[in-house]
Amino acid sequence: MALRAKSVAKRQERRKSEMRIHQTIAQELGIAILTGIHRPGDHFPGEIEQAATLGVSRTAYREAIRILIAKGLLDSKPKSGTHITPQEKWNILDPDMLAWMFMGKPDEQFIHDLFELRSLLEPKAAELAAQRRSADQLELMRNAIEDMRLHGLATAEGQAADLKFHSVLLAATGNAAMASLASSIGAAVQWTTDFKQRASSQARDSLSEHVAVFAAIEAGNTEAARATMTTLIQLAFEDMAFAL
Repeated sequence: MALRAKSVAKRQERRKSEMRIHQTIAQELGIAILTGIHRPGDHFPGEIEQAATLGVSRTAYREAIRILIAKGLLDSKPKSGTHITPQEKWNILDPDMLAWMFMGKPDEQFIHDLFELRSLLEPKAAELAAQRRSADQLELMRNAIEDMRLHGLATAEGQAADLKFHSVLLAATGNAAMASLASSIGAAVQWTTDFKQRASSQARDSLSEHVAVFAAIEAGNTEAARATMTTLIQLAFEDMAFAL
């Protein structure tokens, strides 16, 4: 029984190790694609050759490729091999891909498109939240703002609170489709904030805009909720442009 338990433990540890390896490979390849080192249409070498080049098992490499295929970055077919897909097929709102994008200097057109999307979605979300929010959701947003005030957006705790505020706001719309975007919008908020903080030691504090949005939602003022969220996003975009 003891030997069997040890054998099971070793297999579990080996699987965990392989999981960490293939996730690391997927991240490295994903960043290389998103930053233009590899371009759409480029072919990847065969599995055996590439695994040997990277010094990993074929299983780990294969799993990494599967991750990138699922995110729309790669396509793999038996006769044509593995190649990078056209950019319009990429799942750019995938939280992992947003994280990869901001590990370097993000593409300026991508930043413009991301904030344009936010400006179309979040003001309407704030308006709906002002109509439909529950007492519990108001309390969660209030707590998130207090945590932002306490920790500041330069800290991981403050950034987590910022993400929480926007996620709860989307849930407060009562619209399941909007709420399903919480992980993507939250990742966009988190990584743009993190990038701005890394780019400048004197990054502007956006707490006052969050307070204004919350006050409008708490008061049930739909017009003010839309307007204050529009202002928050516009100022965040200007901050990002300055950081770039």
